[in-house]
Amino acid sequence: MLEVSSFSTLFPQYREKYLQECWPIVKGALKEYGIACELNLVEGCMTVSTTRKTRDPYIIVKARDLIKLLSRSVPAPQAVKILNDEMQCDIIKIGNLVRNKERFVKRRQHLVGPNSSTLKGNTVASMGSFKGLKQVRKVVEECILNKMHPVYNIKVNCLNLHPLLTTGYNIFPFILIPRKNVKQKKVKTKEKTPYTPFPPPQQPSKIDLQLENKQRNGKKSKRNKQKKQLKAKGNEMRHLFLLRNLRKIKVHIMMTIMMWLR
Repeated sequence: MLEVSSFSTLFPQYREKYLQECWPIVKGALKEYGIACELNLVEGCMTVSTTRKTRDPYIIVKARDLIKLLSRSVPAPQAVKILNDEMQCDIIKIGNLVRNKERFVKRRQHLVGPNSSTLKGNTVASMGSFKGLKQVRKVVEECILNKMHPVYNIKVNCLNLHPLLTTGYNIFPFILIPRKNVKQKKVKTKEKTPYTPFPPPQQPSKIDLQLENKQRNGKKSKRNKQKKQLKAKGNEMRHLFLLRNLRKIKVHIMMTIMMWLR
């Protein structure tokens, strides 16, 4: 190489200890391609540059992607694979897709990384082929924008890759979504009746039914009899009360007359 090309990137403080431990692995992998690397713990940055032994001009771009992946919490054994020609990487920015922070955090939890760990930053690092990176970007953006859950998106991609799933063969049992134990409402189906242009006959009212069964007249006659009996008893009681009062009045009058005669 006639000229020296170099790239540097910063890394967070919590990655300092891990980078110190795995830096020999990174340095050995880059040495094979003639790339020099430096870890500066004072400034908190990683630097890669070409040397006279560098033969591939595009390898410096691969080295730049390597230090970017290391700064975004990608394990070193996985990040070193980016040096292969068939492997590419994509860093998806998701921090500006949703304004509400609470919604952003809840939707970000659907994205699960290695060892079932959820994301903590504002970017998603992915590795793979160009076609796979395109699908990953679509899944991540639709998840954060709340357009489609990642599980459904992965299931659709698997159905497109393996058409045997549509015939009943369960190749990916882990993709099936468990259903909640919710009681489904039974739909009542009405029996179909033959069509007639005439309206249905009018149903009899309650009064008509009572007249037919002679219940209404029977109830009225009973009520009238009870009223008459109560009136008769009341009259008898009044008559007895008057008779008693008259006897008392007669006795009182007789006593007063006898007193005057004396």
